[in-house]
Amino acid sequence: MAQLDLREKLEILADAAKYDASCASSGTSKRKSSGGKGLGSTEGMGICHAYAPDGRCISLLKILLTNSCIFDCHYCINRKSSNVRRARFTAQEVVRLTLDFYRRNYIEGLFLSSGIIRSPDYTMEQIVEVARSLREDHDFRGYIHLKTIPDADPGLIHQAGLHADRLSINVELPTVAGLTRLAPEKSAPRIEGAMRDLKRDIEDTGDARKRYRSAPKFAPAGQSTQMIVGADAATDRDIVGRAAGLYGRFGLRRVYYSAFSPIPDASAVLPLQRPPLLREHRLYQSDWLMRFYDYRPDEVADAADAATGMMPLDIDPKLAWALKHRDSFPVDVNTAPRQALLRVPGLGVKAVDRILISRRWRRLTLADVARLTVSVKKLKPFLITSDWRPTLLADRADLRPLVAPPAKQMELFAA
Repeated sequence: MAQLDLREKLEILADAAKYDASCASSGTSKRKSSGGKGLGSTEGMGICHAYAPDGRCISLLKILLTNSCIFDCHYCINRKSSNVRRARFTAQEVVRLTLDFYRRNYIEGLFLSSGIIRSPDYTMEQIVEVARSLREDHDFRGYIHLKTIPDADPGLIHQAGLHADRLSINVELPTVAGLTRLAPEKSAPRIEGAMRDLKRDIEDTGDARKRYRSAPKFAPAGQSTQMIVGADAATDRDIVGRAAGLYGRFGLRRVYYSAFSPIPDASAVLPLQRPPLLREHRLYQSDWLMRFYDYRPDEVADAADAATGMMPLDIDPKLAWALKHRDSFPVDVNTAPRQALLRVPGLGVKAVDRILISRRWRRLTLADVARLTVSVKKLKPFLITSDWRPTLLADRADLRPLVAPPAKQMELFAA
C-alpha cells in the first residue's frame, strides 16, 4: 500500500464510509465535560450531521479504519477484488482525528467501521483500541458508535460494548438466500448468534446496574443493524417481516435501510440500476409504523401490493393500508381510542396525543384537527368531527386520486 498522509487517508476512508446509514446518536446516556473534567458531550444535538444530496444522514466524522478487506462480497465497493484506492488508519490516528475534529467543533462523536484485515479478531482489536484510548487515555465523553464484526471473538465484542455507546452488527441482506448468493463468506447463523450474544450482554449489564451503581455500562444506546435494499430479489414485504423479526428477537433500537448503489467493476449477479431512493424512504415509514404507531408486522406488510410485494411509491404505507381497509373508517375524533386515531392518514403521534388531551374539555371540530396537521385534505375521508362527516367521500371508489399527493417533476433528465 502506498504511503499516504493523514489528509489523503481521511479523504479516502470518509468517502468509503458513506454507505453506512446507521449513524444516529440517539438513546445513549447523558455525559458532559462542562465541569472541567473530560472532553466532549452527548447532550444537546449529539453528533453533528451533514446531509448528502440523496437525503442520507452522514456524520462529519464517520470513517472506516480501513477499506481493505479479505472478503469478496459482490455488493461491496471495498471487496477484495474491487479496483479502488486503499488506505488504512492506525488506531492512534483515528483517536487523534476524533479529538482534533472535536476541538474544532466539527463533531460531537465518532462512528467507526472497517473492512476486515488479516482476520476478524485482529480488526476488532484495532477498533476496540480506538474506543479504549478515547475513553481511558483522553477521558472522551462524546458519542461513540462502533460497527462490530460478527466473526470476531465474543470477548472482543464485549470489550467494545464497555467503551461504546452503541454497537451494530449488519445483517447485510434481508434474506438468507441473498446473503448466501452475494456474500458467501458471511454466515447468517453467525451474524444472528453475535446479535444474540450482544443482546444478552446488554440485558445482563442492565440488570446489574439496577442492583449495583458501580456496575459498568455496556452499550447504553443498544444495538442496531443495517440491510441493503435492492441488491437481491427481496420484496418490501420480505424486508418488513425480516425487520420485525430482528426487533422482536434481538431488541434492536433501529434497523437501517440502505438503497443499493451500483459500484465500479460490478459483478454480473448484481442489478444494473439502483432501486429508487423513494423505496428506501417507504421502508423507513413502514418501520416507523411498527415502532411508534402500534401496527403489527402483518398489517404493515398488508400495505404492499398483493402481486409484487412492494410498497407503493406514490403514497405512504399508512395511507396505502387505510385505502385497503376502508371498513375501518371513518373514525370519530371525539370518541375513538388512541389505536384507531393512530391509523388515520395524516395524524402523527403528537397530534393524536394532543387530540386525546383536548377532547377532555371540548368537542373537536374539523378546524381544531386541521391546526394539528399539515394538510386536512388527506384526513377528511377518514374521520368524523363534531361538524364534519364524510358521507360521500367515505364511499367513493376513486378515493385514492383525491388523497394521494400530486405528482411532481423533480428532474427533466433524471437517470
